[in-house]
Amino acid sequence: MERIDADQQNERTWAMFCHLSSFAGFIIPFGGIIGPIVVWSIKKDQYPLVDDQGKEAINFSISMIIFYLAAAILVFVLIGLPLLIALFFFRLIITVVAAIRANEGVRFRYPMSIRFIT
Repeated sequence: MERIDADQQNERTWAMFCHLSSFAGFIIPFGGIIGPIVVWSIKKDQYPLVDDQGKEAINFSISMIIFYLAAAILVFVLIGLPLLIALFFFRLIITVVAAIRANEGVRFRYPMSIRFIT
């Protein structure tokens, strides 16, 4: 098993928080974007992994808002509701996977994410 020092573990933990903070969107409007931005802006200069994963979490949150809006419009043609449900579970599962991978020190890339911030 790989031994990591406290600083590496802190970096991984903060990278994980970048992803998990997007769940604030379930409580606060636009919290899914605000949470990752706050964590990223606080620790991006200190930890390279946080800089990378923070951008990834922000990009995914913005992408999901766009996908939710498109699905909401499609509700009028009856395909939107199943899409909204699928997007909800996809976001939930893939965000947990991203958080776990970031805590392992892996630079995770979300599928279907539009790269707004590079």
